[in-house]
Amino acid sequence: MPKFLIEREIPGAGQLSSAELQGISQKSCSVLNKMGPTIQWLESYITDDKVYCIYIAPDEETIRQHAEQGGFPANRIAQIKTMIDPTTAE
Repeated sequence: MPKFLIEREIPGAGQLSSAELQGISQKSCSVLNKMGPTIQWLESYITDDKVYCIYIAPDEETIRQHAEQGGFPANRIAQIKTMIDPTTAE
């Protein structure tokens, strides 16, 4: 199944409290549970004004449906083609 990188523009994201992040996470998981097993949230990275999420899903439209149902922005969605890390250099 394809893996996607989602860029969410959320002003002040880096200043969100633990409670706020927990609430966002709970909302996301609730929507994911309703959508079924074809979409999975792997992890997210938070910067000052953006959240970058890694998801597994059948297509970009499924990612957009999750964002719409959860009330989250999905400003950019890119399918991850491959991954490299330091071991790639070996």
